[in-house]
Amino acid sequence: IIIKIGTSTLTYASGCINIRRIENLCKVISDLKNAGNEVIMVSSGAIAMGHGKLNIKEPPQNVAEKQAFAAVGQCELMYAYDKIFSAYNITVAQILLTADDLRNSERHEKFDNTMAQLLKWNVLPVINENDTVSTTEIKIGDNDTLAAIVAESVGADLLVLMSDIDGLFDSDPHQNPNAKFIERIDEWSDELM
Repeated sequence: IIIKIGTSTLTYASGCINIRRIENLCKVISDLKNAGNEVIMVSSGAIAMGHGKLNIKEPPQNVAEKQAFAAVGQCELMYAYDKIFSAYNITVAQILLTADDLRNSERHEKFDNTMAQLLKWNVLPVINENDTVSTTEIKIGDNDTLAAIVAESVGADLLVLMSDIDGLFDSDPHQNPNAKFIERIDEWSDELM
């Protein structure tokens, strides 16, 4: 099972961590693992958590600021996951990826091998895009896309996207009030991306 958790699910608008919600999510994911499921998390939130941790009022102004917020926030994010999951005897592992890691066949194979070993050891992989080194030219896009790529790569049975958007739309409904809801997909096409 791949579970993608969006920034708005993990944090308040201020960027500060939503502790109650993260604790509840970790409890549910721990139960899924205890029931014998292999679970992989794809987690957003590093930039927002870095912004909240540094208590800087202005939003990031450029790519360098977003990358610096991500560097601070990724530590916060993994600290929270490690601390909460440890209470349920779940070991977590951090995997940071760039688009190049998934495009390059040798690096993709190493990712697949690492994932297989972590799952064999019953470790919970927590995957995020490596925002501190990604650039707009090589960026995967968003963690929904990353979760789909990971799901395909590991042959997942189920992909769950936890977000503040209620389904699949032809564009971002937060930015486009005329975005159309896509109720069903029978066959994937590049037009959907």
